[in-house]
Amino acid sequence: MSAPTRVAPAIVYYGDDFTGATDTLATGARAGLRTLLFLRVPTPAQLDAAGALDCIGIAGAARSMAPDEMRAELAPVAALFRRLGARVLHYKTCSTFDSAPEVGSIGVAIDTLRPAVDAPWTAIVGGQPDLERYCLFGHLFAAAGSGGEVHRIDRHPTMSRHPVTPMHEADLRRHLALQGLVDVRSLPYPQYAQGFEAWRAPASGAVLFDVAENAHLQAIGRVLWAQAEAASLLAVGPSSVVQALAPQLATAPHTPARVAPARGPVLVLAGSLSPVTARQVAAARSFETVWLDPQRLVIDARARTEAIGRVAALLAQGRHVLACTVRPGAAPASDTGVSARALARAGGELLAGVLSSVALSRVGVAGGDTSSHAVQALDAWGLSYRASLAPGVALCRLHSESPGLDGLEIALKGGQMGGEDFFERLVHGNA
Repeated sequence: MSAPTRVAPAIVYYGDDFTGATDTLATGARAGLRTLLFLRVPTPAQLDAAGALDCIGIAGAARSMAPDEMRAELAPVAALFRRLGARVLHYKTCSTFDSAPEVGSIGVAIDTLRPAVDAPWTAIVGGQPDLERYCLFGHLFAAAGSGGEVHRIDRHPTMSRHPVTPMHEADLRRHLALQGLVDVRSLPYPQYAQGFEAWRAPASGAVLFDVAENAHLQAIGRVLWAQAEAASLLAVGPSSVVQALAPQLATAPHTPARVAPARGPVLVLAGSLSPVTARQVAAARSFETVWLDPQRLVIDARARTEAIGRVAALLAQGRHVLACTVRPGAAPASDTGVSARALARAGGELLAGVLSSVALSRVGVAGGDTSSHAVQALDAWGLSYRASLAPGVALCRLHSESPGLDGLEIALKGGQMGGEDFFERLVHGNA
């Protein structure tokens, strides 16, 4: 008997870190798209088991990779897109576009993925208002924490000082030109009021679409889908790419679900240097805090084993545990010779070790790189959307062949996301 014909998804997206990939998962699911996030390029058997999907995600860690590693990472994504016959290939960036020529280069990503699509130009969506990210006349602005003051990105108190990819340029055209994208044209938002009837896509290069409000996304979505129906399209930007396209594809939005209180102890692994995360750690009254020495965690296997045992023992006693690799006011681990990537991988080993020692129903991870490497360390293949914990942060269900991991609820939080009570919400829910 021949295998059933698989219906092509409309969108295939690659998330350049796991926190952002789950935000896009949530964005698609809430809009009514049948969406599943795979933790690596799925096999044909996994796709068949998943059933019909409108939007297929692949979670990755390209934002922490060097150019050659990015090309190797993204080549199978391009091949999958071609094989599935989807219409939009979305390279999901952080909503702050933090990247650099030598690490997480958006230019390298576009250069690698563009041959997989038919359209000769690339769409870049510059803002995500739901996360208080705005692009005006090609310049990026972002709030400092949920509801905080909005700053030009090169003057943002956190992103201008990011330990790996600090943002020193607010004009995204100039920022991307440093990464090899020399032909990026800005489409300023006042032109949207005139309609797109006379607008023509360029024969090459990229178009940066301003986004000042969600109504702009609706207009952009109509244009992008019309273009994609004619020729498959590469679209770059945050989850607002899927947010823009979803109304063209979905019949009805998903009914929002509330988050119930956790069933048993909760583990949070915090590896973010963000002041937002620091405030959340300070407000985590329900947790026993375990401070981890980042240098020892990376270089000393015995120290990792001891940390796993200590955290697991507290959880086995029924306590909620917040395991932190960054003490308040402490210098970044990189100042002691420990790379952010090595620390994130060590955190992943810790999380996997704890979960193999004690059964949990809910965990959280704070930090983009930490989240990516933590989930990659688990014996799992996918994530599906459960509910929203905060703008930009979804509570997801883990899919695994391991009975001890399958069904685990997990929230992956970027450094800038969530209010001060975020970790308390993991314990008590928002029902």
